[in-house]
Amino acid sequence: MLAIAGSPATVAEALTALWKEYPGLRDRIVDEQGTVRQHINIFVGDEAIRFADGLSTKVPADAEVLIVPAVSGG
Repeated sequence: MLAIAGSPATVAEALTALWKEYPGLRDRIVDEQGTVRQHINIFVGDEAIRFADGLSTKVPADAEVLIVPAVSGG
């Protein structure tokens, strides 16, 4: 688990802070248009941002943001 400095208000702000520390992650999480890649799921607490406000989803204080790659196969 990584704690982000400051208090990001949205998922986009949290990701921007993450990319400052780990710039190589950006291309793994979003595409060239800045859209979350199809095989990546991002949650704020238990809520998937896909079903909320996307990258504009609010991040409450002390919330946990999870980045989870989809798992498939057999």
